[in-house]
Amino acid sequence: MILLQVQHVARLFGADVLFKNIDLDIQENSRIALVGRNGVGKSTLLKIIMDQQPADQGQITRAKNLTIGYLAQDTGLVSANTIYEEMLTVFEPLRKMEEKIHQLENKIASDSQKVNSKEYQRLLAQYDQMQHDFKENNGYGYQAEIRSVLHGFKFDEKDYQQKINSLSGGQKTRLALAKLLLEKRDLLILDEPTNHLDIETLNWLENYLQGYTGALLLVSHDRYFLDKIAQDVYELTPTAAIHYSGNYSAYIKKKQLRLQLQQKAYEKQQEKIDKLEDFVKKNIVRASTTKRAQSRRKQLEKIERLDKPQGQQQGPHFAFTAEHPSGNIVLNVNEAYIGYQNHAIAGPINIELRRNQIMAIVGPNGIGKSTFLKSILGKIPFISGSSQFGAQVDVGYYDQELHNLTPNKSVLNEVWDDHPTMPEKDIRSILGSFLFRGSDVAKIVSQLSGGEKARLLLTKLALNHHNFILFDEPTNHLDIESKEVLEQALLKFDGTVLFVSHDRYFINKVASQVIELSEQGSQLFLGDYDYYLTKKAEQHLLAEEIKADESQNLAKKSSQTSTSATNYQQNKKLQREKRKLERDVAKLEKQLEDLDVIANSIQQAMSAPENYTDPTKIKQLQEQLTENQQQQQQTETEWETTAAKLEKFE
Repeated sequence: MILLQVQHVARLFGADVLFKNIDLDIQENSRIALVGRNGVGKSTLLKIIMDQQPADQGQITRAKNLTIGYLAQDTGLVSANTIYEEMLTVFEPLRKMEEKIHQLENKIASDSQKVNSKEYQRLLAQYDQMQHDFKENNGYGYQAEIRSVLHGFKFDEKDYQQKINSLSGGQKTRLALAKLLLEKRDLLILDEPTNHLDIETLNWLENYLQGYTGALLLVSHDRYFLDKIAQDVYELTPTAAIHYSGNYSAYIKKKQLRLQLQQKAYEKQQEKIDKLEDFVKKNIVRASTTKRAQSRRKQLEKIERLDKPQGQQQGPHFAFTAEHPSGNIVLNVNEAYIGYQNHAIAGPINIELRRNQIMAIVGPNGIGKSTFLKSILGKIPFISGSSQFGAQVDVGYYDQELHNLTPNKSVLNEVWDDHPTMPEKDIRSILGSFLFRGSDVAKIVSQLSGGEKARLLLTKLALNHHNFILFDEPTNHLDIESKEVLEQALLKFDGTVLFVSHDRYFINKVASQVIELSEQGSQLFLGDYDYYLTKKAEQHLLAEEIKADESQNLAKKSSQTSTSATNYQQNKKLQREKRKLERDVAKLEKQLEDLDVIANSIQQAMSAPENYTDPTKIKQLQEQLTENQQQQQQTETEWETTAAKLEKFE
């Protein structure tokens, strides 16, 4: 079933076209990423869908009674309530139902002497129905759901009574998203939802959205996030929204293939046109061939000429090169503790970084990743321990706060003052490769955007030809095209890199090693970000198994000590019963998993184009889905009963 359609929509500013001929379909359970270069109008299109801006052409059609949740970019929750009070407002109908149930309970208790009366029976029937509805709408679990979502966004119970209007902008944005998730709208439209989220929260949000029952339309610069969530990608261009099936990585591959095919088709047509034009030119004036030339001319006139493929928008292009190689050992960090005012926040940290390696530093917010880089550079002293650079190491540093720039200088002088003997045309040429062209070089640094400052700092780093570069959040202010250029520059760099980043896609792309900082110290993982996640999951599972084994051994030892001959047989019987219940629980859980797989298969079939336009097929699939849901409910009831019996053995 189609929830929403964007049909031939355009946004114009006088004679200027932001975009036109935009078509986009959102079906039930869609997972759509909307991508495109900066300034193409992604946020504008979302606002048109939400009726916050008008469409100059085209229309938006919506399914009847469609509910939409919308998170604009960097929009925070505005409320005079406390955090928990505001989340409770989502469940106000349930809370009113709960209140009515309690009123009915009191009334039924007071009329207990009239058990045979019609009124009493009516009250019981009403009570049973309300209890059923309350349970079906998660009446017994909505408070746990609130706590779970708030915990996912890093709000603990100690925060629940804080007034929302006293929170930071980032906290208000997280709460706005939390409330939207709890509301469970049919369609959720999120514009840069990953802003202000650390890696742990991003992982939680991805897992939550993967199980979200409604449809999703997402705009994000977080490519790892889009890879995890998106199942379709629409690339917004000034003249169309081009659809690609699959996640972000699939989109990149398919787009490249599409551009290659378009280029081949264009070249083939040009070759044909050249031959026809050459024939006409040579033969039009010759009496013996003029008719054939006229025929070729008519062919030329009928050809629908293809536009030359434009490919990617021209972005920055640069490289990092080392003036001279360093020694084999670039950096040694030995038993280092980092922190402030003699208070250690992480350690001991140990690193041996070798030439041409690219190492990523990860860890929770507040653990001191940026502090660690500054301690290596001598800007903040280690609490204890030390670090040493190797032979012939020349260090460069990219500061995430972009403090390594002079606010009152022009772009040109910011670079030229560091290289006064370099000709101005060479400085301008290098700045041009970083997209500072023409009058851009006269801009004052303090007036630049975050992305422009980032590109200017990268320009300075590229010109200094360091053989070891420390980056602190280098992708924070860059658009996707600039991130991809930076990735390629680092992969081709003939030096060594140590960097801090929350951009998991970037880490995956460039890192050959990942070091995790924690209060307990450092741990090295010899692979990319996905490898790091896999090993962390294995470590967690192993720790849980060890904990379970220790618990079992302790329980067994205690049981052996206390078991006597008189209760030995009784214990064996109880163990047999417990094992039977465990088998029954596992069997029921397997049935639930199988039913869930079947339900997903039915839902996918319902959203298939060849089915959702066939009323008979949709009706059959809906009947199958209803039967499946009834089976799930019956199996869940059996599972709850059996699991409750099993809990008595714990």
